[in-house]
Amino acid sequence: MLLIAGLGNPGQRYAGNRHNIGFKAIEAIAAEHRIGPFRARFQGAVAEGLIGQTRVALLMPQTFMNESGRSVGEAMRFHKIGPEAVIVVHDELDLAPTKVRVKVGGGNAGHNGLRSISAHIGNDYKRVRLGIGHPGERELVYPYVLSDFAKSERGWVEAVCDIVARFAELLAQGQDASFQNKVHLAIEAAGFGKEESE
Repeated sequence: MLLIAGLGNPGQRYAGNRHNIGFKAIEAIAAEHRIGPFRARFQGAVAEGLIGQTRVALLMPQTFMNESGRSVGEAMRFHKIGPEAVIVVHDELDLAPTKVRVKVGGGNAGHNGLRSISAHIGNDYKRVRLGIGHPGERELVYPYVLSDFAKSERGWVEAVCDIVARFAELLAQGQDASFQNKVHLAIEAAGFGKEESE
């Protein structure tokens, strides 16, 4: 069993925010692999099913971003899995828009969702980092992540989430380098990724 958690804030008010790209990716994975419906559990919305041959629980914590670890920890304990079976999908300021990187462990780079999860389950979980770019100034970060993607950005956001979903089976199999490579090639083939660095 794998637990794949996408990070965001609950409610319509936040639905289009940059901070919520993790939710969008989980919804795309659920649609691509016909997993659902989502139901309220573990202080989140959860759906269980298969990605290829791997049984997964898809989780969108409904605790607000800075308490995400409560939901992830509860789901993890219920399924009796360790942090090595947890994948967290989240927005990443330190990556340009359309860039996707996978890593295990490491710091939280000021991300409140990751900080909460690490406090609850330790650091040794996998992160799928979806680049949203940086506003340039530190004091602009908070309003930036809590504002909606611009209309001009929505095309690449949808493409990235759909492509991550398409290759999620590689992620589920632990083929992280192959996943990352295929995702990048597909994003470029879709016409994004080269010029989306502003």
